[in-house]
This record gives sequence, structure tokens and C-alpha cells, in this order.
Amino acid sequence: MNDYIVDKIKQNPQYLALRKKRNRLAYILTSMLLLVYFGYISLIAFNKPFLAQPIGNGVTTLGIPLGMAVIVFTIVITGIYVRRANSEFDAMTKQILKEANQWINPSAFSS
Repeated sequence: MNDYIVDKIKQNPQYLALRKKRNRLAYILTSMLLLVYFGYISLIAFNKPFLAQPIGNGVTTLGIPLGMAVIVFTIVITGIYVRRANSEFDAMTKQILKEANQWINPSAFSS
């Protein structure tokens, strides 16, 4: 692609909206992940007795399910991002590329 087309895409309001939505979602999910992960690590560092509490009469402590919850949370937020990317973001990208193709070859879309 030449610089003219790249500049046109960068100025396209749909492209700017796509970037804004994608970045906003990425910042939110990243912040959530960091909060959960560092919260768990902080519990390990500063409150070991809390995590060492046994669950019921067994040998499993509270730290094990909380650690697994961190892993499950990571999978869930990854799924959220992938779902949004495959539906909303891909549809917006296709529309932007369709418009870019019209700038490259306007006669192909005139019929």
C-alpha cells in the first residue's frame, strides 16, 4: 500500500473508532488482570496465614483454589477479548479495508 492510502486509512473516522474501542478494551482487561494477579501475589507475600487456611477437613488450603481462580480468570478475559475481536473488531476492519479498496480501484465498486 502506498503512503496515500495509509494516510487515508489513518484519517478514516471508522479506523479511529476501531482503535479507540480496541485500546479501551485492552486497557480495561489488562488492568483487571494486573489487579487480580498482583492481588494474589500480594496475598502470598503479605498474608500467608490467610492462604494457608485448610478447606474443610482436607489438606487443601485456600491458596490452591484462589490460584486456580487466577488462571481461570485469565482464560475468561482472553476469551472476552477474542470474542470481541472476532465479531466487532473484524467487522469494522473489513469495512475499513472495503473503503480502502474503493480508493485503490474505484471502478470495481461502481456497479
